[in-house]
Amino acid sequence: MKEQLEALNSVILNFGEGGMMIVNIILAFVMFGVALGIKPGTFKDLLKNPKSVIVGVLLQWIALPAVTFLIALALSPMITPMIALGMLLVASCPGGNISNFMSSLSRGNVELSISMSAISTAFAPLITPFNFFFWGTLYSQVVSLRSDIPTLVIPFFPMLEQILLLLGVPIVLGLIFARYFPNATKKITKPAQVFSILLFLGMVIVSFSQNFQLFLDNIFYVFFIVLIHNAAALGSGYLGAKLAKVSQADRRSLTIEIGIQNSGLGLVLLFNPAIFPPEIWHGHYGGMLFITAWWGIWHIISGLTVSSLFRRTPLTE
Repeated sequence: MKEQLEALNSVILNFGEGGMMIVNIILAFVMFGVALGIKPGTFKDLLKNPKSVIVGVLLQWIALPAVTFLIALALSPMITPMIALGMLLVASCPGGNISNFMSSLSRGNVELSISMSAISTAFAPLITPFNFFFWGTLYSQVVSLRSDIPTLVIPFFPMLEQILLLLGVPIVLGLIFARYFPNATKKITKPAQVFSILLFLGMVIVSFSQNFQLFLDNIFYVFFIVLIHNAAALGSGYLGAKLAKVSQADRRSLTIEIGIQNSGLGLVLLFNPAIFPPEIWHGHYGGMLFITAWWGIWHIISGLTVSSLFRRTPLTE
């Protein structure tokens, strides 16, 4: 298995300067669309019932990366360091905005889901680079003690700088637009979010089209790893919420929220040579790309499945 996964590391996606500009514009548009859905009263409502939100933040920012780190260590004899770092990158990303729809489908607390998405997205410029740096460096150091792999240099300040530009600016612009143009915001929010997601999916398909056969050759292994990781994320959300004794509706929303990650952000970060310079990483981070890309597909399938199962079970509290 490990030898098979090594083949993924040779994949290099070179967009060139013009291509990277398009990628960054697409991500900025995606985050602008996400910000349009953040209502000014969202954060005020948190003060009324903060328990579930605090539990969700702890699960999203601390529990999920920690659980991912332990899974990566347990699988280290079978997976490559790049695969493990891909898992940690996904776990460091904020929640995906599709979780709001899934929370509604599961009869969960939609307001809680929206609040969680808003918080994790708003603080992503700081939390994402910190978590990836901390857990990625720790993993690299621990695994280096067990084998001959070199200690990898995990970027922090380059990622922080790029995410502040890629996320911070469009989020602020989206919030300002929603504040001063509420009527226009109502009309364009849904189309903007749908269009941005379609744009990004198209970009991913085009990016990986030249390596599609390589992906098919390794789909079983990639599927297996993401299946375990995503199941652990969903399980962490459910178990953490249950231990915190939040309501059943809140438990459903937190399960979905922790299991749905903005892996699209992870891909854009990997595409960015300012964050992952080819001369330092030697272009060998294809494993991270494939794990992150497949997560983006699988979490939609698993999330809809879990939401449908929740929906069939009546709320008893």
